[in-house]
Amino acid sequence: MKLKEVVFEIENTISMQQAEDYDNVGLLCGNPDREITGILVCHDALEKVVDEAIAQQANLIVTFHPIIFSGLKTLTGRNYVERSVLKAIENKIAIYAIHTAFDNDYFGVNYEICEKLGLKNQQVLMPKSQNLKKMEVIIPAQHAENLKNALFSAGAGGIGFYDECSFSMPGSGTFRPREGSNPFSGTLGVRETVGELLIAVIFENFKQEKILAAMRGAHPYEEVAYQIISLDNPNQYSGLGRYGDFEEEMSEDNFLRLVKERFSLKVIRHSDCSGRNIKRVGVLGGSGAGGIKAALSVKCDAYLTGDVKYHDFFLAENRMLICDIGHFESEQFVTQQLFEILSEKFPKFAVSKSIEKTNPVNYFL
Repeated sequence: MKLKEVVFEIENTISMQQAEDYDNVGLLCGNPDREITGILVCHDALEKVVDEAIAQQANLIVTFHPIIFSGLKTLTGRNYVERSVLKAIENKIAIYAIHTAFDNDYFGVNYEICEKLGLKNQQVLMPKSQNLKKMEVIIPAQHAENLKNALFSAGAGGIGFYDECSFSMPGSGTFRPREGSNPFSGTLGVRETVGELLIAVIFENFKQEKILAAMRGAHPYEEVAYQIISLDNPNQYSGLGRYGDFEEEMSEDNFLRLVKERFSLKVIRHSDCSGRNIKRVGVLGGSGAGGIKAALSVKCDAYLTGDVKYHDFFLAENRMLICDIGHFESEQFVTQQLFEILSEKFPKFAVSKSIEKTNPVNYFL
């Protein structure tokens, strides 16, 4: 299987279009036409991980964090980023990064954190907005099913855990063919009135060109009457962070003990305890201080993330317990998640999980 075919399958499962705009996801280096001999999954594509891939004869590294993030202008080996990328290129190893595409994925980083905590009734904490559109297209009733099938095949009509969703409304349309036209029906110079259907479907905006092409290919009219409307609806199935509820509330001390045990932590930095019980918990893997206000707005009793700065803890104002469990620690399940996804996707491939330690933070106790 070629690299470009592997990439296609990955992106059919985890949409890179849901990554944050600032992020550098997707294929970072590698020849798309090269045959893949094996896949190594890791958290960070450091030089020692590239060495591991060489030893395993794996020529594709799928990493959570992008090793190339910003400012890379040379490849001379002067720092850890350049050394890693240079060694990968010299050994014909491709690097593919997933990062915030998986942060925003419904079954991604934050889903797994909630599962480890045992939270129920999970919802996206900060849904992505303005990434949905609606198409309304008019067509003769006898061609409606063919058009819907084409739109669905192109990715339209997906809403949450449902697909092939559409709405149809009958009506009548008029048109008059003029000189130079080649009408599907009707007579030049004569106004026609025909029974038609208005079909409406919702889709994610990055699919627009593919859906338009499918619509035009399946439509019998020379000039298609359609409109595309941008929606302000938040996408409840894609976004940063997540929150959910325990079946039974617990004390702050018991909650902290639970977090320490489930995440195998040596230390938890947290805001002042207020004596309240913990029922609703918000989470955001990685650097998640930006989600504190969102967690407060949905009345979380506690919020779990990493990289919380000194002044961020004041934002709790005794209304929520803010817990900094560490950047890597909050993302520690990602490699296993990606390994399981790729192993299922490519059962005939040698997919392995890196054993190298890439977390740079250590503790002296």
